[in-house]
Amino acid sequence: MISMACNIAGVPFKNPIIMASGTFGFGREYAEFYSPELLGGIVGKGLTLHPKAGNTGSRIHETASGMLNSVGLENPGVAAFLKDELDDMTRWNTAVIANVGGSNLEEYVQAVAMITENAQKRRTMNRRGVDMLELNISCPNVKQGGMQFGIQTEVAREVVRQVRNVTALPLVVKLSPNAENITQMAVMCEEEGADGVSLINTFSAMKIDIRRRRSVFANTYAGLSGPAIKPIALRMVHQVAQAVSIPVIGMGGISSVEDIIEFTMAGAAAIQVGTYNFVHLHAGAELVHGLEQWMQREKVQSLDEIRGIL
Repeated sequence: MISMACNIAGVPFKNPIIMASGTFGFGREYAEFYSPELLGGIVGKGLTLHPKAGNTGSRIHETASGMLNSVGLENPGVAAFLKDELDDMTRWNTAVIANVGGSNLEEYVQAVAMITENAQKRRTMNRRGVDMLELNISCPNVKQGGMQFGIQTEVAREVVRQVRNVTALPLVVKLSPNAENITQMAVMCEEEGADGVSLINTFSAMKIDIRRRRSVFANTYAGLSGPAIKPIALRMVHQVAQAVSIPVIGMGGISSVEDIIEFTMAGAAAIQVGTYNFVHLHAGAELVHGLEQWMQREKVQSLDEIRGIL
């Protein structure tokens, strides 16, 4: 009997395939194509304390091997998520992960405190709440001129520390590949009590409209994701997995079972699928069934047999 199950910070996952934030809505959007119950988990759309309208102008641009996005964290805000979206997410038998961002430290802390309080209340009513938090430190710090929280380790340290102080929920920190030293950043997260790290977020990139002679995006730069970044993401996951003892969730251009196996061999406890959801609406179902078939074919009974073998 094979088992695809894994456990991250006490949260059980039936398989290691998790849908990445911003690419799967809150799950309901893809439910008409296949049951989200097939998945190990779903990371909801990135949340901020207050609703955000997102960026103006172009938001998505296809590249040769992936895509650029400048959505700008459009979301309904934490309160609306807890009121209007969470019940739908928890009705599926899969792990529910809330991705949280903010434009200053206070917003991070308040948003996480709200989600934590809601989870505690729901627990007393025997209702499921958010199972895990994913802290997005790739947000621009408006009080420090717009530099991302996740670029400098000591700036990110204060965010992780203060958020850890207000929640007992399992906490995973999502790391930016644009960090000065991503391995050092991961070690810091472990030092400050994070239960895991996920990586990588998108690379800062650019596209120029040569006819209009300006950037395609109103904010000039956008986030690059998709197969183009996979080899770099794989290298970073491998480096981080060797530097920390907490679980590492790998992502970056995953679009096949082979990709999942590579990230697992590099040390990932689980993986997230992002851009591939836009390419193939049945991506999650395809990858879950494909991984099971691969394990049967290769006589691998548990992914622990190959995890971190490099």
